Amino acid sequence: MKCPYCNNEAVWCENKEIYGKNYGKSYMVYLCKLCDAYVGCHQNTKSPLGTMANRPLRKNRIMAHSEIDPLWKSGKRKRNEVYQKLSKHFGHEIHVGESDFKKCNQIIEAVRILFPDE
Repeated sequence: MKCPYCNNEAVWCENKEIYGKNYGKSYMVYLCKLCDAYVGCHQNTKSPLGTMANRPLRKNRIMAHSEIDPLWKSGKRKRNEVYQKLSKHFGHEIHVGESDFKKCNQIIEAVRILFPDE
């Protein structure tokens, strides 16, 4: 996998390279130390969970999740219901881990419009 910021080859490694110790059951990541960009992998395979993100994009993705996650974690709605409604709104499947900065902002705005009282 190439880093989208510098186009250098990302290293597939344990997330202790980022955090100082391994976190989670799935601790393998693609990492570009030069750009501080990384993405976790599905169940310690080489299959990424999304796209590599640097610090500003990671913060924006966290903000998007902070709008989405309470909707289903509260039990008021099902997770797939929230994502289906967002996907219908955008006309394509929504995955925060694959979203760029602009798309994250659009997701945040859409959540506030689609779920105004929640």
